[in-house]
Amino acid sequence: MTKEILLLVDGSSYLYRAFHAMPDLRNPQGEPTGAIYGMINMLRQARQKMPTSHIACVFDAKGPTFRDEWYPEYKANRSSMPEDLVKQIAPIHAVVKALGWPVIVVPSVEADDVIGTLAQRASALAWETIISTGDKDLAQLVNEQVTLINTMTNEKLDIEGVRTKFGVGPERIVDYLTITGDTVDNVPGVPKAGPKTAVKWLTEFGSLDQLVERCAEIKGVVGENLRNSLTWLPMARKLLTIKLDCELDEHLLDLSELRAKPEDHEALRALFVQYGFKTWLKEYQLTQEITSVISQDAIGGLAFAAVIPSTLASASDIANLTSNATAENRVLQNTQQAHYECVTTPERLTHWLEQIKAADLTCFDTETDGLEPLLSNLVGISLATEAGHACYIPLHHSTNEDQLNRETTLDILRPWLEGAQYKKVGQNLKFDLHILLNHGIHLQGIAHDTLLASYVIESHKTHNMDALALRHLGINTIHYEEVCGKGVKQITFDQVMLEPATRYAAEDADITLRLHANFAQLLNQDAKLKYVYEQLEMPTMRVLAIMERNGILIDTQKLFAQGQVVGRRLLELEKEIYLLAGQPFNIQSPKQIGEILFNIQKLPVVKKTPGGAPSTDEEVLLKLSENYPLPAKILDYRSLAKLQSTYIEKLPRMMNPHTKRIHTNYAQAVAATGRLASNEPNLQNIPIRTEEGRKIREAFIAKPGCKLVSADYSQIELRIMAHIAQDPNLLDAFARGLDIHRATAAEIFHVDLESVTSEQRRFAKVINFGLIYGMSAFGLANNLGIERSAAQKYMDTYFGRYPGVAKYMADTRASAKELGYVETIFGRRLWLAEIQSTNAMRRQGAERAAINAPMQGTAADLIKLSMIAVQDWLETSGVQAKMLLQVHDELVLEVPMDELELIKENLNRIMTTVADLRVPLEVGIGIGDNWEEAH
Repeated sequence: MTKEILLLVDGSSYLYRAFHAMPDLRNPQGEPTGAIYGMINMLRQARQKMPTSHIACVFDAKGPTFRDEWYPEYKANRSSMPEDLVKQIAPIHAVVKALGWPVIVVPSVEADDVIGTLAQRASALAWETIISTGDKDLAQLVNEQVTLINTMTNEKLDIEGVRTKFGVGPERIVDYLTITGDTVDNVPGVPKAGPKTAVKWLTEFGSLDQLVERCAEIKGVVGENLRNSLTWLPMARKLLTIKLDCELDEHLLDLSELRAKPEDHEALRALFVQYGFKTWLKEYQLTQEITSVISQDAIGGLAFAAVIPSTLASASDIANLTSNATAENRVLQNTQQAHYECVTTPERLTHWLEQIKAADLTCFDTETDGLEPLLSNLVGISLATEAGHACYIPLHHSTNEDQLNRETTLDILRPWLEGAQYKKVGQNLKFDLHILLNHGIHLQGIAHDTLLASYVIESHKTHNMDALALRHLGINTIHYEEVCGKGVKQITFDQVMLEPATRYAAEDADITLRLHANFAQLLNQDAKLKYVYEQLEMPTMRVLAIMERNGILIDTQKLFAQGQVVGRRLLELEKEIYLLAGQPFNIQSPKQIGEILFNIQKLPVVKKTPGGAPSTDEEVLLKLSENYPLPAKILDYRSLAKLQSTYIEKLPRMMNPHTKRIHTNYAQAVAATGRLASNEPNLQNIPIRTEEGRKIREAFIAKPGCKLVSADYSQIELRIMAHIAQDPNLLDAFARGLDIHRATAAEIFHVDLESVTSEQRRFAKVINFGLIYGMSAFGLANNLGIERSAAQKYMDTYFGRYPGVAKYMADTRASAKELGYVETIFGRRLWLAEIQSTNAMRRQGAERAAINAPMQGTAADLIKLSMIAVQDWLETSGVQAKMLLQVHDELVLEVPMDELELIKENLNRIMTTVADLRVPLEVGIGIGDNWEEAH
């Protein structure tokens, strides 16, 4: 007989997670909806990952519980529930019920105790129980029949899992918690006795009772603390022990009442209307169409839910097909069982080659033996030409299974792969492009990339394929870890057997093709976003691949010499720090720094960490450095140590063994503003304001016979602000080619340009750049070291002289609040999730971002347009110069000596005319043997 399984969700844990994980979503009436939205997603995923026969969602009841009677200080340190979450509790209960979950709330009893009681009753019936929670206290419930699962981290705690995580078994978790205490619930433990001490004691003495009996054996301060806690420990244990015999409603005595129910479509539809979940509402409307045109028999007796995990989720998949297809055809195309083929014979390869040659668009993906684009090898190829039908062609698995020869197959596929007429779509095709180049194949015909489409449509969200499939198609895909494992036991894809490899790889191609259909429809409805996707992001991808492949030379001897200099300086700083501290300590330890600064030297505490300890972050040390020498020295040490480990020591190890160059990777779909992210190594974070940082740039060199040329947009964001704000005085200053900071100083201080002092220009520069980042009078005062009233006066004067800027800022704030986003000049959409937050700090941060994002985003668009135009010119002009790097607003090229003047002239021409703004664009061009010299 099949064993019954009960899934218990800790609803209180879920709703807090949902509230804090989601942005400040609101319906048209302005009511908060983020937690509701998050709960729906989380509960659907729970049902999908854990399809048990019986389920329940358990919430804490409002008001005190029996523990408050035992100990009035219980949970007294908890802040009150945020008002926006309070407003969502009743709707969450309603939506959970509509999703088919029994909702359990027992007055005066905590959710943990209800869960414990239900689990106990299930065990008595020989049922298994799965508890979905993030609460460590519930680990005490784990036994042979009860398992904990944290769906947010995929952590599973069975008996061995608890022992691995905590160092003790489930039967000793209460003892463990009694010793350590529970700060969340305000239950004190033994002072100074943390998890390590608790595990040590329980391992040595066996239990808390035995520890108490032999407490005289514990030496030192912690032993004294233990003995002083003896009268408290019984109450602590009582508070921390989950009750397994709570009185529950009569109907809960029969666990059959908790059988999983189907979703209540009518109730959900009404809730989706009320809370503005338009996408889900549309999916439900389409679901009605489906049920009216197709029966179970029409799909060959295949269960609907087996093809698509949830009815709601599946509708988006169906809706993503071409708009001219009928509802009936959409259903038939998407409800047929997915067919994934492993191609291991020449005949089937020929069949698929004919398929992809005849297709209007083919999804193409590679599987590799590593993640380094320039160092990894091709293991297999997956293809899909229609939803639900895909193949995987294994080429280099080490599993001793029949497969095609890699070189022969690539020769057969080469005309298609290199044929520009054969249109291809993929997810992050820049990676696949590199992999094929490693095998001498130049991939052509790249028409679409779902990574970039998602980035353009929803830049504020994640864009990996698994997340996209779940968000847009409602499909929980096979994850890489499921076929390759994780951690130290993870294998490479070439070691995976062909059957699971086919399921994983072919699904990737199938899902990507479906995602493209969805994104194409969305982009076709918005001309601005379509422009950004087609004219900016897609061409940029090709240029980035070229730049990554080009790489840049480094002078390892120079880095070695600098490493010796920095190493000596670190030793000197260490001695100076120990002298100022009066003792040696670990300079890299925030805890030990805090001990020295605040407990021994009694420096003022600037701010605290979330755990309540004095913070020692950079902001705090900078503030303290104004009056104390030790924090300043610690900052110097940290900066040099980071430079040493991140660049001086690491760069030589990152040199490609074949090219002898550094090849950074440009992540195109990361920053919401459109800026590129450089990593492995990160060339954007080299601290060029310090001499040591500039020395790092000196190690980036040109090859013999060439120079490095740097082309950098000058004051680009200020120029963009002038264009957007259309302020006459600002436009005039740029048109006349004036020093904008000197011109601003003249306006603010009411003096002639010639009379502006260096100090006045410095003030004006801080104001100019501060305002484009939405800086307040308070922030300006801190930056300038003046009174807030004086800073406000400067700002008022500035806005009086540049009224267009003030109007731009006011209009932008208002528009952002109405739309939830701002746009660049070129139409890139920059979402502001917190713009209507009831949390003042979050809302003000979003308002500052709203002011700056159009400028920073437009600057990112401009440099991408320049990269595209410069690369096009390099390829058509026949020059040998190569573009190597893009950092912020700068391009770096490697140029033969005889091409320097030609490159310099054309770089300036291309970059200053790539867009027509109301102000002239200006580019500074430098030439040198190394990057620092050129910059």
